Amino acid sequence: MRILGFSRKWDKLKNDTFTTFRFKRRDADWFVGEVVQVVYKPRSKKRDILGTAEIICKEPRGIVQEYNLDAPKITEQEAKEDGFTDFAEMYNWLAKAYGFEAVNTRPMNKLTLRRILYEQNV
Repeated sequence: MRILGFSRKWDKLKNDTFTTFRFKRRDADWFVGEVVQVVYKPRSKKRDILGTAEIICKEPRGIVQEYNLDAPKITEQEAKEDGFTDFAEMYNWLAKAYGFEAVNTRPMNKLTLRRILYEQNV
């Protein structure tokens, strides 16, 4: 089971169904039906397993439309549902975490997950 890591305990992680945006993986991309372990700070001594979830939907998304013509751009509403105040905050957060080149050129997946098992510390 692969780990789906989070660097913040977003409010959305308390929901039975939630979405997250992830860059397409070069080795083995995420897939519908995959069961993942949801983890807060996966590479830290403060690692916290929040539970398991199943990917129930995967949709292509782009951040900068000019470079991702085959995928719709992430909308303002999707950014808000993901936990940001607006698209600009999401863009800046992703650019700081992954770099402007990645954010401007790499396609993303909008993953919708359904919680299977909750841990007490969500």
